[in-house]
Amino acid sequence: MSQPQALARILDANLNRAREGVRVIEDWCRLGLNNPIWANQCKIIRQQLAKWHSDELKLARDTAHDLGTSISHPQEETRENIDSLLRANFARVAEALRVLEEYGKLHDQQMAKDIKKMRYEIYILETEICDLDRLGKLKNSLLYLVTSPHENLLNIVESALDAGLGLVQYREKNADDLTRYNRAEKLSQLCKRYDALFLVNDRIDIALAVEADGVHMGQQDLPLAQTKKLLGHGLIVGRSTTNSQEMELSQGSDYIGVGPIYETPTKIGKTPVGFEYIHYVKEHSSVPWFAIGGIDRDNLTSIVEAGARQVAVVRAIMASEDPGKTTRELLSILQSHKQS
Repeated sequence: MSQPQALARILDANLNRAREGVRVIEDWCRLGLNNPIWANQCKIIRQQLAKWHSDELKLARDTAHDLGTSISHPQEETRENIDSLLRANFARVAEALRVLEEYGKLHDQQMAKDIKKMRYEIYILETEICDLDRLGKLKNSLLYLVTSPHENLLNIVESALDAGLGLVQYREKNADDLTRYNRAEKLSQLCKRYDALFLVNDRIDIALAVEADGVHMGQQDLPLAQTKKLLGHGLIVGRSTTNSQEMELSQGSDYIGVGPIYETPTKIGKTPVGFEYIHYVKEHSSVPWFAIGGIDRDNLTSIVEAGARQVAVVRAIMASEDPGKTTRELLSILQSHKQS
């Protein structure tokens, strides 16, 4: 096969791949999100790609002898949810555009320049769309489970997810890195299966390694700017706060933890903040916030009556004899106050 023919086949295959991937994204923007701006951006990119998809390139196509048509991977055969579907197609488009940009330099310099511009437009669009999805889930998550070490960790978390839990943080301070990585990876996959957000406490490296949705950091952890720089675009960063000064220092976080409301063994030595800080945060926070610390079925009603609409729990679910039932009861209380 001549080099010109091989080049034409490469360009044709990747133009097809990019156009198909953009169309998948466009349909979700148009019909799933009802967002005319994003749908139109996708349409413009498809039209720009079509301009370069000449008859000359299409005539070089040889599907019958294309080895790629018979090569597949198990991850390509299933999609766990809309988020994974969108990310898979964004990755597909970005890879195709990179190939088109490089080989386009041998075909047409203007094509390579146009494709490079499109590639950055796709990166920005991915961040905007997938950020919206994550932040939307964060805003709508009434109940947040922070895990503690337990021999039945996965079963407890799955029971809670099955009962409607939408947000999980993996927290384990004393295990070795390999153990933490393995547990975080299993929890990440579990949360993806239930279309729930998954965060890792403190460890940016583990969060990235297991493709978590973000991290939760304490006041003494890495500064916010450096955390976001290491995480990259689109991932959630939460921070613990106990007073108005710490809340001020946490500006730029995607959410904050507010507490401990009551004494709790997970925060030994921390003075409970009580309801006064809840009242302050309710009036001043511009981001979602979760009351945390000693919260359970018995005191949850008084906490939401004080102004909290989203809460985080540890022992209430992790130490429950029936984590699924407890999760449903907690969610029922939160939902009833949300509707009132």
